[in-house]
Amino acid sequence: MKIDWDRRTCARKGHVTYAPDDPRLRLRLHARTALGDVWRCLRCGDFVLGEPHGSGPADEAPLVPRGKVLRDLFILRFLAIERAVRGVFIVLVAFAVWKFSNSQDAVRRLFQENLNVFRPVFRHFHYDLDHSPVVGSIQKAFGYRHSTLLLVAALLLAYALIELVEAVGLWYAKRWAEYLTVVATAAFLPLEIYELTEKVSYLKIATLVLNILAVLYIALAKRLFGLRGGRRAFDEERHSASLLEVEESAGVEAGRPEGADAG
Repeated sequence: MKIDWDRRTCARKGHVTYAPDDPRLRLRLHARTALGDVWRCLRCGDFVLGEPHGSGPADEAPLVPRGKVLRDLFILRFLAIERAVRGVFIVLVAFAVWKFSNSQDAVRRLFQENLNVFRPVFRHFHYDLDHSPVVGSIQKAFGYRHSTLLLVAALLLAYALIELVEAVGLWYAKRWAEYLTVVATAAFLPLEIYELTEKVSYLKIATLVLNILAVLYIALAKRLFGLRGGRRAFDEERHSASLLEVEESAGVEAGRPEGADAG
């Protein structure tokens, strides 16, 4: 089912109306009814009863996102939420590593005590905890130096900060955030692919696919790095979708005298 992004957004945020000074353009956006004056919404195109939200020259009217632009904004905000959740999770992991680095000996003793308690239980089920990969990884972590753990915590915190900055920028559709997301995400793709060669999991595969799609979508849809005409083509596309400019062009064509040069 096709989604009407314009009406969906207007239902959530309300309509946006504007009264331009140009009489011909004003006529195309305004009508009189038995209930009073109505103005066309610059987003969905429906006529709205009441006074316009603004007025003035056409080139000073708000540039209201419509159609494909709204769809792109929805996708960007989905990616922003995913980045924010990931960033918060990494912050928690960094905090856990930092806490562990400050109480490494106490955690090691607690782990060994619990391991001794559970060893006979797991042995009953024919599972050798002493040769468990998980237990081996934990015991290996106990051998890390305090400075090494602090460095790991700092790197995790820096990575989380990048994710959170991306989240905020993508939520507000900032172009610098789109560049940052594409560069940062693409930089970690080789590492994600390498991790898959070590151990395959559905979560790793889903994360890799999502990140590849995010890089391709943002780079192509937002025309980054000069793709598909670059920033100029992107701005022209946004303006060409503006209802005000569409009606302005239609008004000029409709008001052109007969026999006028169309070139």
